[in-house]
Parts: sequence; C-alpha cells; structure tokens
Amino acid sequence: MDVRRLRLLLELSRLGSMREVAEELGTTTSTVSQGIAALAAEVGCALVEPEGRRVRLTPAGTRLAEHAVHVIAAIEAARADLDPAARPSGVVRVAGFATAVRRSLLPAVERLAAEHPAVEVRVLELEPQEALEALHRDDLDLALAYDYDLAPHDWSPDLEATALWQVAWGLGVPDADRGSRLADFADRPFVVNSRGTGDERVLRTLGALAGFAPRVVHRVDSLDLVDDLVVAGLGVALLPTDRRPRTGVRVLPLTDPPVLRAHAVVRRGRATWPPVRAVLERLR
Repeated sequence: MDVRRLRLLLELSRLGSMREVAEELGTTTSTVSQGIAALAAEVGCALVEPEGRRVRLTPAGTRLAEHAVHVIAAIEAARADLDPAARPSGVVRVAGFATAVRRSLLPAVERLAAEHPAVEVRVLELEPQEALEALHRDDLDLALAYDYDLAPHDWSPDLEATALWQVAWGLGVPDADRGSRLADFADRPFVVNSRGTGDERVLRTLGALAGFAPRVVHRVDSLDLVDDLVVAGLGVALLPTDRRPRTGVRVLPLTDPPVLRAHAVVRRGRATWPPVRAVLERLR
C-alpha cells in the first residue's frame, strides 16, 4: 500500500476537499483524485463518494484513514529514529569480554548517561566468538571482541570492526620461579582459555618459535582463576602485562610479546544508527 496515497486519504478526511488537499500538499487536484482512485483500486473498495460539489469518505475510507494515522506516524517515527542527524534515543544491546566491559564500556556508558540519557545500554558478558555469533544472529547491536597480532581474526564482509586499544601479554609464572624465558617453562603444564581458541593459537606459535610444543592441561575462562592455578603450581599461562596479578604471580616479559587487540564490532551499515553511533564515539 503506497504511503503517499494513504497520506492523501488522511488529509482528505481532515480537510474534506481535494482542492484543499492539493493546496496543503503543494500538488494538483487531479493528482489527489488519481491517487485516491489508485488507492481504492489497491484495496478493492470505494473510499470516497460525492456529496454535492465535494466528496466524503465512505465507511471503508474512514476506517482506512484511521489506520493511516498509525501507519504514517510509525513511518515518521522510524525515519526520525534512523536519521543520522537525529538525537540518539533507544536501546543498544552490547556484549563483550569482561576486560573490555570494565575498561571501555562502563566509562562510555557513564558519559553517555550524562550526554544522551534517552539511550539505554544493555550489557551481556560473552567471549568474542560467542558475541560475534550473536551479532550475526542480530541478537546484538554491538560486540566487544579481541584478537591477537599472532592470531588475527578474519572479519566477515558483513561486519565492521573499530580498533579500541591493545596490550602486550607475558607469561604468568609463580613469583618464586626464577625462569626468564618461555623455553625455561617448556616442561610445565599450560593454562588456556576455555571459551576461545585465540590464546592457544598464540601459545603454540610462541612455543614453536622457542623450540617446543606446549602441553595444554587446563582450560579456564577467568583470569583470576588462572592466577590461582599458577599460585597452586598447577601450570603457567599467558597474561596481560597491564593487569596486576594476585600475590604470588609474576608476569614474565617475552621477547616480541603477543599483542591482544580489542575491537568494537557492528553489522555493516549499522554504525550510522544514532544510538549505536553515540556508543561507538564514546568507546573510541
């Protein structure tokens, strides 16, 4: 159903004259008449009937005009909502890994609340692969994901990734251990992430360069739990160098350390929607 014709009908119900509708909309009476006739043909029933020199809406025309009020209002609201120049308003669903939520998203939400209170951010903690899958399903508006320079993510063509920050990683070892190189820990069990494969790919690449194949024994998600395993002597693991580990853990700097790179990811074309754009601008 043509929205322009619906608008003609709505104005006719309000003004009662095709001439007045034409003047109101800046067109001709003939155009109004033809539009109403085409709409009647489209819905399969008469919408107007003569009343002296004027016309009036039939009962069907009146009902359709009532629907037109809501249809046109919804379309105008959608246009305003999606207008890149519009003031941001709406719900933005964001999922990401815990470090990015704490480091990037929470400060962004705090600024957003002061500057654009009509934007509501809903947060879900997910590892990168889980967040990207949810983004593909359209269950999210924005994902906070990461990859490594030694294990780069191959972004699909329908996604747009914006770089946020990066941090080098070292090897988390017991504080009392005096080893100084990755190769010094070749015989130790290793801990890797339980919900992603990137850090294991990085670990195996580093091990190969150091001349050994790491023996992965433990898979956990929480960095705090990684610290606990290291302190308990159950293994060593890659850890970020900008994070303070628990007492008893030392993060050994590595030669040519792997670098974790954080990204804000959206579906292609969605970054211009005002609420998402507002969140992205503050994340950057």
